[in-house]
Amino acid sequence: MAGLDISAVNDIATNAVKQTLNNSVTTDKTSDDSFSSLLSAAMNLVNETNDLSNEAEAEQLNFAMGYSNNAHDLAIAQNKAALSLQYTVAVKNKLLEAYKEIMNIQI
Repeated sequence: MAGLDISAVNDIATNAVKQTLNNSVTTDKTSDDSFSSLLSAAMNLVNETNDLSNEAEAEQLNFAMGYSNNAHDLAIAQNKAALSLQYTVAVKNKLLEAYKEIMNIQI
């Protein structure tokens, strides 16, 4: 695992976020539409993380039961689930940080 390069994964996520932000800026939408699209993207991220976690668990069961003899598939599924969970937690932390900053704004 010493040669694991996740920069491509980070770049994909960054490009997706930039594209979403650019779409919300370039189109003439109200702030409610932008927030709903951002919330929808966050919920999709949670659902994708859940799906990857379920796939990793299923692959683990298949390997344990002897249905699969390929340890690489198990390792790949577990790494995908772990990276997705780390990314989801990072997004959640940033959202909470932004919420706290907004709540500290004095009007």
